[in-house]
Amino acid sequence: MNMRRQKRFVFLLLAVVFLSAAVGTAVLAEETEEQYIENEWNFVDGSMDVSQGIPENAEGVLANIRDARTLRVATDPYFPPQEFIDPAKIGQNRFAGSDIKLAQLIADRMGVTLEIIPMDFTEVLPSLNDNICDLAISALAFVPARASAYELSKGYYFSEDNAGSGILIRAEDSERLKSIEDFSDKVIAAERSSLQESLMADNFPKYKEFIRFGSLQEAYTALETGKVDAVMVDSETAQNYIEKDPEKGLILMSDISFTLEEQFKGDRIAAKKGQLQLIYFVNGVIDEVVESGQYMEWYREADALAKSLGL
Repeated sequence: MNMRRQKRFVFLLLAVVFLSAAVGTAVLAEETEEQYIENEWNFVDGSMDVSQGIPENAEGVLANIRDARTLRVATDPYFPPQEFIDPAKIGQNRFAGSDIKLAQLIADRMGVTLEIIPMDFTEVLPSLNDNICDLAISALAFVPARASAYELSKGYYFSEDNAGSGILIRAEDSERLKSIEDFSDKVIAAERSSLQESLMADNFPKYKEFIRFGSLQEAYTALETGKVDAVMVDSETAQNYIEKDPEKGLILMSDISFTLEEQFKGDRIAAKKGQLQLIYFVNGVIDEVVESGQYMEWYREADALAKSLGL
């Protein structure tokens, strides 16, 4: 091989090697790039390692949290034991409950300060789109419409007895209210924007009136005073209310209950639609507290405190 051909061959060989290396690097980059996705049910079940805090490649709201050094969390603080107010404390310290503990751990893992922003339950999710908060943590159940409008985390709290949702009525009405058909001329109710509102709308085809209340306590009071005839409720929460105030004369209907499919169970954390990386971080913390049993420990402690406060 003459010198000119040898140089040309070496040049071509180096070009091939360079091109192969470039292609290999591109493929490697494509393979190692983080892919943040929702699953087929429109919630996020992927997670990331949170042991090193917010990653350097943070984007969107997660990057904003890092820059502001504050995690803003919206909640309705009137749903014990997940979230409630301890009257013996002031400022941010007055917010208590297992969800508040979880919010604090998320902030700790991010390396930022936690700010709890209290509001009516109906305002919690909209506050995400209004950029009032970064996360919504307020015992949020999976609702298809909610999952399509916001990013939902994987579940982190599951009722120990798989209670689901049920119908709360006055004990004095138990003989005449035994089936869904018995409510065709009755006033029914649920908390606005809740899973129970959706379940009642889907399963009660006939009723005299359907009232949506801004808070669960409003619904309880309306039932106790005879303004409504039934309230769709989280069964576990309602049973706690019944046991706390038996003189109210309320009971859960024994023959009507609603349980979600396995993949939809559990309380969720919500973020603004498109903030998948943020929910991957949140899921990393959820993995930690669910696998260790820490969340259930917080729940039992908060339940004891709430009961001692008469909540």
